[in-house]
Amino acid sequence: MTIAPRNRTITLSEEDIQHYRCDLIELNKKTSLDGIINSVINQDIVEVLDFLPSGFVDLLFIDPPYNLNKDFKANSFKQLPIWDYAEWMDSWLGKMVELLKPNASIYICGDWRSSAAIESVCGKYFKIQNRITFEREKGRGAKSNWKNNSEDIWFCTMSDDWTFNVDAVKMKKRVIAPYRENGSPKDWGVEKNGKFRLTHPSNIWTDISIPFWSMPENTPHPTQKPEKLLAKIILASSNEGDIIFDPFAGVGTTGVVAKKLRRNFVIVEIDEEYCLYALKRLKIAEENTAIQGYADGVFWERNTSKDMRKAKKRGRKRLENPELKTLSKD
Repeated sequence: MTIAPRNRTITLSEEDIQHYRCDLIELNKKTSLDGIINSVINQDIVEVLDFLPSGFVDLLFIDPPYNLNKDFKANSFKQLPIWDYAEWMDSWLGKMVELLKPNASIYICGDWRSSAAIESVCGKYFKIQNRITFEREKGRGAKSNWKNNSEDIWFCTMSDDWTFNVDAVKMKKRVIAPYRENGSPKDWGVEKNGKFRLTHPSNIWTDISIPFWSMPENTPHPTQKPEKLLAKIILASSNEGDIIFDPFAGVGTTGVVAKKLRRNFVIVEIDEEYCLYALKRLKIAEENTAIQGYADGVFWERNTSKDMRKAKKRGRKRLENPELKTLSKD
C-alpha cells in the first residue's frame, strides 16, 4: 500500500513489535511503586486494581469506552442501558479511590450518552468541580439530528485541597477588538504576527485538533485523545515529578505527555498492540518534546501563528537538561 508523502501516522514494524513487547509488564501480585513507575501495564484494569499500591496517584485521567457500540482491535464495547453503564463504571471506579492521594484530581471523559452516569458515579466518591466540553472538529454529519461534535470531561477532586496551576494553562488569543486605556493597550500586546492577549482558561475548549493522518502523534487508534488536551489537564492539575495514572490508556497519550512535561506515569491498557504503540511513542518523546498547539509556555488557538510552529521545532530537540524530575524504574 502506498502511503501519502505527508502521512505521518506512527506505524509498527515487525522489529518494533519484538523490541517493545519485551518492555510490557503484567502484574500477578501486590507490587510497589518502584515496580510500575513509568511503565506500560498490558492487562485489563479490573485484573490489575488489587495489585497496585495505595495512595500513589496525584492525577487520575480516565478515558473509558463510551456508552456506544465500538470495536477496539480485539476488544469491543456494547451500548448498555444508562444505569447498567453506571453500574459498570462503579465496579472499577470505586476501587480506584484508595489509589489516590488526599489532594488528587480526577478527570473522566464521556459523551452526552454517558453524562448522567458519570455524574452519578463521580458524586459518590469525589467532589465534582466542573464539566469541560471540548469541540471535536471531526465527526460525520447527521441528516435528521444535530451533528455530535463535542465531548465532555468531568473534573473532580478528592477534597477541598487540590492543585490548579492557572498560569500554566492560559491561552494566547488573537485580539479582535484591541481596547486601549489612556492610549496604551489594555491586557494585550503587539507581536510580529498580530495583536494577542493571554486569557484565563474556561471549561469550553475550541482549540483542540483531533489527531489525523498528517500529525506526527497520530496512530490507528479510533478514539485517540490529542496531546494538547492532555497537556492542559496535566499542567493544570499536577506539578513536575507528580504521578499520573491512566487505567484505559489506549496508545499512551497520557504517558507521552506526562513524560514531555516532566511528570511520572503509570498506564494500563488491555490491548497489546496499543501498548506497543504507547511504548514507541514514549521512545519518540525522548527526542521530540513538542506538543502541537502548545509552545513557549502557553496554549495557542488553532492555526494562530507562525511563531508557534517555530517554537514547536525548538521542542523537537532533546531537552538540554536530561535530569528530569522523574522516578526511576531501576
